[in-house]
Amino acid sequence: MGGPGRVLKVSSILGVSLAVTVIISLMLGTANVSLEDVLRMFFHGSQVKESARLIVLKIRLPRIFLAGFTGFSLSLGGLVFQALLRNPLADPFVLGVSSGAAFGAVMGIIFFSIGVPLFSFCGALLTIYLVLTISRRKMGVESATAILAGVIVNAFFTAIIMFFIATSSEDRLHSMLFWLYGDLSQSQIAYSGIIAPVAFFGFALLYSFSRHLNLLAAGEEAALHLGVNVERAKFICFITVSLMVGLVVSFSGLIGFVGLIVPHLSRMILGSDHRLLMPVSALGGALFLIVADTAALPRS
Repeated sequence: MGGPGRVLKVSSILGVSLAVTVIISLMLGTANVSLEDVLRMFFHGSQVKESARLIVLKIRLPRIFLAGFTGFSLSLGGLVFQALLRNPLADPFVLGVSSGAAFGAVMGIIFFSIGVPLFSFCGALLTIYLVLTISRRKMGVESATAILAGVIVNAFFTAIIMFFIATSSEDRLHSMLFWLYGDLSQSQIAYSGIIAPVAFFGFALLYSFSRHLNLLAAGEEAALHLGVNVERAKFICFITVSLMVGLVVSFSGLIGFVGLIVPHLSRMILGSDHRLLMPVSALGGALFLIVADTAALPRS
């Protein structure tokens, strides 16, 4: 089970692993930086070469932060959606948030050429509104209807995106495809300053519903009989996850797989208690995406 002691112990191990991974990732790339230089940079900055400082602080650190917060949010979102929808194949994009964000990004690239993250986030908000409006019923949000609404909205926006891809000029097509495939290369440290408060607040709010998710995973009727306000819990979790995913996707582009595989791996290893699974999935997602992004970079 996920007692406080076990949660703290496992989270601490993952936290240390994440810190070590960040340091190693700062060292690796087309121009390798020594461990000594990386440590000096944070404790004795004046003793480090300017070239190494620029590489680490202006290029690698922002990218690592963006990858970490993206993996953190997507993995946490996948875990919550799998519990709410009781569907092992659910991921953070199951309600069509990804296609809405992609639609907004494509509109920004084609018509404005600036403010792509802002347009992407607005597209994600539009999707959330449409899905919740369609799936809303007198007693709250119906899970099955929400999935169907997400599929419909996703298909609609995907068709529009395909039309613009087919009719766009080559330079804009390149920008659109990079964004649609997920792109961390344009990261800035300011992005993490925007994402971090939302990610941490979202985690804290979702963690307060960890017991509810344990009961909801067994069935809504059983959870209701055990005193859970099912519709309130579902609505708050839906909105929180959708906003978190919409925000990170607006900066990182569409990155799949992490929100599906990390929660499953966590559940296979540690069981089904969401009090433990939430911090493990969130930290594990951050660790997973940082490792994957670092491994994909060219080497010197």
